[in-house]
Amino acid sequence: MLLIKCPWCGSRAETEFSCGGEADISRPVEPASLSDEAWADYLFMRKNTRGWHRELWNHSQGCRQWFVVERNTVTYQVAGSSKLVSPATPTLQDNESRAD
Repeated sequence: MLLIKCPWCGSRAETEFSCGGEADISRPVEPASLSDEAWADYLFMRKNTRGWHRELWNHSQGCRQWFVVERNTVTYQVAGSSKLVSPATPTLQDNESRAD
């Protein structure tokens, strides 16, 4: 079982959480001016990283807060989690060190 550390509630089983996908996606400033291709790119294209990856998670069965988790997509090892600095620009406030 994967344990995820909620910055508010502490370590919990992954069944309490919902993954919100890639963490570092910025919404277009003027979405109405985008072409259909550019809009589709924003909505659907993701990096699908192999290795260390930053994701948004929601503690849906707990405090319902969104936060960032750095996780290895190959080994499922979780390096750390932290509160969002800003919903528009998710960055870690206190990322724990990890071995690459």
